[in-house]
Amino acid sequence: MPTATFTDLVRINVKGGDGGAGCMSFRREAFVPKGGPDGGDGGNGGNVILECDPQLSSLIDYRFKHHFRATRGTHGQGARRHGKTGEDLVLRVPVGTVVRELDMQTMEPLYQVADLTQPGERVVVAPGGMGGRGNIHFVTSVRRAPAFAEKGEPALEHWIELEMKLMADAALVGMPSVGKSSLIARLSAARPKIADYPFTTLVPNLGVVRSTSGDSFVVADVPGLIEGASEGKGLGHEFLRHIERTALILHVVDVTGGYEGRDAIADYEAINAELAAYAEELSQRPQIVLANKCDMPGTEEAVMCLRKRAEADGHPFFAVSAVTGMGLDAMVASCAAMVSELRTELVSAEPAQDYSAVYERNRRRRDQTITITREQRGVWRVSGGAVERMVVQTDWDNDEAISYLQHRFDRIGLDCLLAKHGAQPGDEVRILGYAFAYEGDVDDEYAELSDDDDALIEEDE
Repeated sequence: MPTATFTDLVRINVKGGDGGAGCMSFRREAFVPKGGPDGGDGGNGGNVILECDPQLSSLIDYRFKHHFRATRGTHGQGARRHGKTGEDLVLRVPVGTVVRELDMQTMEPLYQVADLTQPGERVVVAPGGMGGRGNIHFVTSVRRAPAFAEKGEPALEHWIELEMKLMADAALVGMPSVGKSSLIARLSAARPKIADYPFTTLVPNLGVVRSTSGDSFVVADVPGLIEGASEGKGLGHEFLRHIERTALILHVVDVTGGYEGRDAIADYEAINAELAAYAEELSQRPQIVLANKCDMPGTEEAVMCLRKRAEADGHPFFAVSAVTGMGLDAMVASCAAMVSELRTELVSAEPAQDYSAVYERNRRRRDQTITITREQRGVWRVSGGAVERMVVQTDWDNDEAISYLQHRFDRIGLDCLLAKHGAQPGDEVRILGYAFAYEGDVDDEYAELSDDDDALIEEDE
């Protein structure tokens, strides 16, 4: 059944590979009595990447498997041998996939990560953890033989939502059983299920239509809409999302009224009202009105009234029949011309955005922000990707490594920030699962940042 092979909304859990640990090692060779540190860096973890694949038509690959992990980086070794970077995990998605970050608690969308509309477009949705630095990085004029190295950074695990919106040039919309599936079957090689009962079509169908001039365009047969579709009735939201990307709307109206004896004008107004209620921009989208089943006797008056109403709204009108083919050639020629014009406007629009760069820039901005909150009297919580990374990469069994962590806190001005928020000497400061005693601020100004300590000094109450 089609419903078993078409999936357009999924939620998946993604996690990049953990970073490998840096190595603490010293050069040991004959006739080299003071060789110095030579520990290599750990390899970075692999990324989880989404890539647009034009050969895919749904998100069925993610319907049953929801957890995806990239490989971790390997540990550094002596003799300055760096660990291997973990392999990236590339997940292929259909063209037209919208990616959103989800809240881990409520599973509600937080923000949009990317809108992948071009074949080959990529976005990193789960960066791998950074590899720890070997002890060769911690040599200073007073620390000639550092006996510590950094641990690898654990990669962040989170949930994202993938929503596929069909990338079609035109969409057939209308009430159930107005003949949309019959039209796409007549015009293209698509073979949707056709029957004389409402909601025969439960999933969108795509077909390529070719005009007599040789021009072609992709048309989508969207399942029927009903009044209240913009509020989710009749799976309205599931169907309306596939109209959002289409450049042209082909509004199909059954002029016979169907078994219910519906009024053609009322149906026309109801569908337009639902489009506008779902997204105001849809009401401004170019639209062609198709009066279907005009081969049936007694439809002349309904066709005439609908023509007047459509033309009054500024929409081209065609009286057609999916059964006999009446009026379809002229309609297809008009659609092809409009699609060609709309495509030209799209090409001249701004180029596709590099979502990987945008996402990484926003991620780093969030990562570098330090947030300080008061949990209770005398207890403070410090959070932020960069400062938390300093903690998790520290070897807590090594006193020299702990001393270096305090030095890094001083370099980013953490004590100054705590003092600004009202922390007093003796208060407890918590970062992740660790607790520290606050000894008070020494300097009035923030300490200068080093190259390796790039956390932003930024307030966030």
